[in-house]
Amino acid sequence: MNHLTRRPRRNRKSDVIRNLVQENHLTLHDLIFPIFVTEGDNVQQGIPSMPGISRFSLDRLVDEVGECVELGIKAFAPFPNISEEKKDRFAQESKNPEGLFLKTISELKRQFPGITLATDVAMDPYSTDGHDGIVDNGEIINDASLEVLGQMALAQAQAGADIIAPSDMMDGRVAHIRQILDKHAFSNVAIMSYTAKYASGFYGPFRDALESAPKHGDKKTYQMNPANSREALIEAELDTLEGADYLMVKPALSYLDVIKLLRDNSNLPIAAYNVSGEYAMVKAAAQNGWLDGEKIMLETLLSMKRAGADIILTYFAKEFAQYIKR
Repeated sequence: MNHLTRRPRRNRKSDVIRNLVQENHLTLHDLIFPIFVTEGDNVQQGIPSMPGISRFSLDRLVDEVGECVELGIKAFAPFPNISEEKKDRFAQESKNPEGLFLKTISELKRQFPGITLATDVAMDPYSTDGHDGIVDNGEIINDASLEVLGQMALAQAQAGADIIAPSDMMDGRVAHIRQILDKHAFSNVAIMSYTAKYASGFYGPFRDALESAPKHGDKKTYQMNPANSREALIEAELDTLEGADYLMVKPALSYLDVIKLLRDNSNLPIAAYNVSGEYAMVKAAAQNGWLDGEKIMLETLLSMKRAGADIILTYFAKEFAQYIKR
């Protein structure tokens, strides 16, 4: 029998030893919980394609956030479900201080001053076209869209947002937003750029939640090609030079290589968005008894940490918080 000087199994022989040598750890401090707000009072609408996730009216959302805070969740990413009659080509409702989203930001910060809100900047929830920028004759107009996005970011900062998260993928938007925030004395408001946001099929349930799918065409002229990874380095370099405080990869699970690529090439914090389709797949398989949903949740989130994510936006946040409380 060969004499083995190295036996890796020695470091796996008990829970205590396995914990001693564990390389990556997942905590609630790593997570941001995306939440959905809709109009009305006393409303909770389950999202069929996202089991366990609902749209809440503001009064019910306050209750939901309160429960999450009690569980230890302190960071949230709210998204609005805007009624069709309030949408237009230029997303003007996004700047309405009496509108749903800005009131939500203000009220959540008033009720829970210790939480952090990372707020989405993109036109699609407010646009009759369902695109992230201004549409003219079927084309997404980049530079004109920057003006709308900048004013949207300013309105969110004025409402109390801690982190502005532009998800639109327009060229130059980080620099434009940074300039506007600084000009209006919001230099302490950070920017979490959706740096590598791919034109993915994993967004379907999210678009169900917001009812914000494009009315025509697709988003391939501004979101990234799923075949590309080096292109993410170009986006990351530009966002860094323009003043981003965090770089995000979206989706996460099918893009772990891109998370690793940005981690290896940037000193900025890296965020990963564990998107709705990734969540829905696990939930569907678990409901059918094909997978252990809890184990897959933990393994999925840990894989993103292992790839290099410092921050994970995930619909599993509340479930994870309940799991570690047991």
